[in-house]
Amino acid sequence: MLTDAMRSALTAIPGLSVLTEPDDLERYSRDAYDYSPVLRERLAECRADVVVRPDSVDAVVQVAGLCHRHGVPLTLRGSGTGNYGQCVPLEAGVVMLMSHLRSVRAIDPDTGDVTVECGCLLKDLNRDLVAKGRQLRLMPSTWRSATIGGFIAGGSGGIGSVRWGFLRDPGHLLGLEVVTLEPEPRVLQLEASEAEALNHAYGTNGIITALTLATAPNIAWQELVVDCPDWSSAVELARHCCAAAIDLHLCTVLEAAVVEQLPQWDLPVSAKDRLLLLVSPDAVSTVHRLATAAGAAVTHLGSEADRHGNGLKELTWNHTTLHLRQRDSSWTYLQMLLPQPELAFLDNLKQAWGDDLLWHLEGVRQQGTQRLAALPLVRWRGAEALERLIQQCRDQGALIFNPHVLTVEGGGLGVIDGDQVAAKHNFDPAGLLNPGKLGGFNS
Repeated sequence: MLTDAMRSALTAIPGLSVLTEPDDLERYSRDAYDYSPVLRERLAECRADVVVRPDSVDAVVQVAGLCHRHGVPLTLRGSGTGNYGQCVPLEAGVVMLMSHLRSVRAIDPDTGDVTVECGCLLKDLNRDLVAKGRQLRLMPSTWRSATIGGFIAGGSGGIGSVRWGFLRDPGHLLGLEVVTLEPEPRVLQLEASEAEALNHAYGTNGIITALTLATAPNIAWQELVVDCPDWSSAVELARHCCAAAIDLHLCTVLEAAVVEQLPQWDLPVSAKDRLLLLVSPDAVSTVHRLATAAGAAVTHLGSEADRHGNGLKELTWNHTTLHLRQRDSSWTYLQMLLPQPELAFLDNLKQAWGDDLLWHLEGVRQQGTQRLAALPLVRWRGAEALERLIQQCRDQGALIFNPHVLTVEGGGLGVIDGDQVAAKHNFDPAGLLNPGKLGGFNS
């Protein structure tokens, strides 16, 4: 519990809002972890003692210093769109909302590199970039409501990963402004090599207040819906599209049983396995040719810029999971990189689990190679059944990124990142930033 002295000191900080109402404590102590029945049970009672919202980096510095001097845990939060409990305070203390630090500080006219404060919404940042002829390389399916700082700290990839890989690949994050958690916090400017240790670290090893990202030239992405004669044709066509000499921003593969449960909007009605693609205008004819050879039918919906909130991006990555859970909350999901050849693996798991497993694939670029990842829908049959499925996937060669665990390591490659741990020792020596999430720190 916070002492009266700590509470009084927080209210005295200029440019800092202090929220203490029970509804605020409840709201800002949660993210979208209820996708996981495991995390829903584990995190149900986690609550902040107080929530604060700084309006300036100076206010962040003062909060950090207070937390260190009083030995109070500090958990950072963007919009709370993550699914893994990244911003849930396991040990209570202070939750700090970073959403008022949202200025776009600079867009380099020559390189397109952008320096932006952590609380800027991705949709606002991308809008400003498009006005300069640029666009974000990567974004989650929650891009309308997620913050850029939350994406860097808690995300890994998403829309654009078929072309640009993942956030931790060299070349995306070019620098960070970071506040340390020490008796006298420092404001540091980290270059790319140092910044990588804070990339996808759940805010456990430094307070990101601003960041510099590489961007891409703006392309008027075209939306294509491709209905395939069968599942094997859909998977093979996705592989061919990913390998083709075209600009490809999204390649989603959905089993027909998933398509039937997604919002229809003005999409073509079909009971077939389906690809959702975002491609450059000059790639449309190539996709048509590849689809025709596979016996598939293509519907060109036009530019995604004309879709006004119901575009294909809203049906992909974890928005696919969201839509099915809105119809039936017993669905949960997994995340994995598929072994090759993919079809044998997919068929084996489908035969073993039937309608309790619905396939949703995404094209990605992994260490420079085109691969297929999966975010399958999994019917919740209890923790034991889920663990059995995970083990079967691993036994057959899949690399699992488990969304049902709390630590950075557990949800990633399953190994301790020494650089992340070293950064925590350097920038948060008392271990007060989001404690319990960086497993290697106390091991």
